[in-house]
Amino acid sequence: MNMSQQKSNTTGRIAVVGERELAIGYNLLGIEDTFITSGEEASKIIQDLFSSGNYSLIIISDIVRSSLPAIFRKKIEASIEPLVIFMPALEGNIQEESISVLAKRVLGISIPSS
Repeated sequence: MNMSQQKSNTTGRIAVVGERELAIGYNLLGIEDTFITSGEEASKIIQDLFSSGNYSLIIISDIVRSSLPAIFRKKIEASIEPLVIFMPALEGNIQEESISVLAKRVLGISIPSS
C-alpha cells in the first residue's frame, strides 16, 4: 500500500469528545473514537485530534466547548477540514428521542428499528 492509499483510509473518520451520554450514544452508532472527558483534558484531546489530520469530523459537546481557550475555540469554529460541530448538552427539559430518530436528525442516517 502506498502512502496516498494509506492517507485516504483516514478521511471520513469521526471523533466525539464530551460527556458520557454523548460519547456512549455515538459509540453505539459505531463511532469508535469517542472520548469521555471535560475541562483541560478535553482541550488537550481536541487539540491533538484537530492537528492530527486523521479526522474529517469532530463532534464536541457544548459543555466542553465552554472550557476551550478562546483563540483555539475560534480557530476550530471556523475550520472546514476537519469540520467541528458542537452538540447541545443532554440536560434539562429535553423530550425523549429514540437513538434512531436522533441519528437521522444529527447524522442523516437511518437505523432500522428492531
